Amino acid sequence: MKRQKDAAKKRIGLERIKKLFVLAEKNFRLKPEYSHRYVQLARKIAMRYNIRMPKHLKRRFCKKCYRYLVPGKNSEIRTRGEQKAVTVKCMECGNVTRYPYKREAKK
Repeated sequence: MKRQKDAAKKRIGLERIKKLFVLAEKNFRLKPEYSHRYVQLARKIAMRYNIRMPKHLKRRFCKKCYRYLVPGKNSEIRTRGEQKAVTVKCMECGNVTRYPYKREAKK
């Protein structure tokens, strides 16, 4: 019984996290401070219910200042071929994050 309740809480928490990121995306242009707050709330929900945030959402905010990142507005994205990494620089705090990627093999 307790497992079912915990699973339901996690499912509801994940839905709320996704909704907060949708709201953050919609409101960034007009009120960026709202977007940053939505990210903070989503992180709090994830920590409270011990939910692992999905990778595609985790990469949408800065790991240092927890700001919602929008490429070209408050973040800079570069690809480095020799390192096989995507580099994301937060323009708010200057933090640099690198994500690995695999290139397709040329025939």
